[in-house]
Amino acid sequence: MTEKKKSRNAVSHNGARVLGHGAYLPKKILTNADLAKKLDTSDEWIMQRTGIKSRHIAADNERTSDMATRAAEEALASAKISAKELDCVIVATTTPDRTFPSVAAQVQAKLGMEQGYGFDVQAVCSGFVYALTVADAMMRVGSDRFTLVVGADTLSRILDWEDRATCVLFGDGAGAILLRAPSEKEEEEKDGVKNGIIASSLHSDGRLMPLLYTDGGVSFNKSAGVIKMQGREVFRHAVVNISDAINKTLEKAEMTAEDIDWFVPHQANARILNAVADRLRLPSEKIVVTIEKHANTSAASVPLAIHEAVADGRVKKGDLLLLEAMGGGLTWGALLMRW
Repeated sequence: MTEKKKSRNAVSHNGARVLGHGAYLPKKILTNADLAKKLDTSDEWIMQRTGIKSRHIAADNERTSDMATRAAEEALASAKISAKELDCVIVATTTPDRTFPSVAAQVQAKLGMEQGYGFDVQAVCSGFVYALTVADAMMRVGSDRFTLVVGADTLSRILDWEDRATCVLFGDGAGAILLRAPSEKEEEEKDGVKNGIIASSLHSDGRLMPLLYTDGGVSFNKSAGVIKMQGREVFRHAVVNISDAINKTLEKAEMTAEDIDWFVPHQANARILNAVADRLRLPSEKIVVTIEKHANTSAASVPLAIHEAVADGRVKKGDLLLLEAMGGGLTWGALLMRW
């Protein structure tokens, strides 16, 4: 029998482990029926095109750092780790409280974390996949033992609430995962089973910015701006690009779609989720879907979906998770991790 050729980029050692998880959603819920009172739309119209029924909206005095901190506190409690033991905080967000300091620095302060360091990652909806990849790479080669990775966004603040093509799609929220660096003993005892964060594939193409962007910025016009999107083109690129990133990630890990226990996609649009799943030939019962009640929470959508699936007992220790996302810019990526 001919030995299978090993991929040049194959991952041969274990990555950062998941110790805990947390989530936070604002109390206010905005339903499609609520939107229909103000816009020329309906629950049926929105559901058919997006799969969204409702979304959470941050209170007027609620900031991205507040939501991120709440999710982080739950992740720490889940892992039974103190903030004083953390080495690093990475927050994926495109809606920071202020231009500076970073949301991560504010989360540090709110957690009472006086040591270590923190920074933000900005890749819009792909941010959490990017942040996990960065955290894993740093923990593989550095001395950090515990890293908190948070995805948090308050997209309600950058929406044109008179544009029914965009304002119905988004919501606010935060999700977090606490990672621990792999030990030398674990490296020795892998027994051919890849654990923790296994592989990822990240991409971006700035030429595609006109498809999904905001019409404001600090150095552009001193304004945060609002989201602008060419929905049909975004859909087309999402299905092709995400599928490509997933295939590259599986190749690195020397795995196939059949190995996946759970597909946890970015919750952007139900039609995109289904189209990507069809390409992978993944059955619907393996897909974690939260878009109906959360809408698109940008960098928070993947960790929120993971948190829900773990909390309700679907995702169990040892399960293989495939994460994916695509965001404005355009950015996209996929990541494999064993829970």
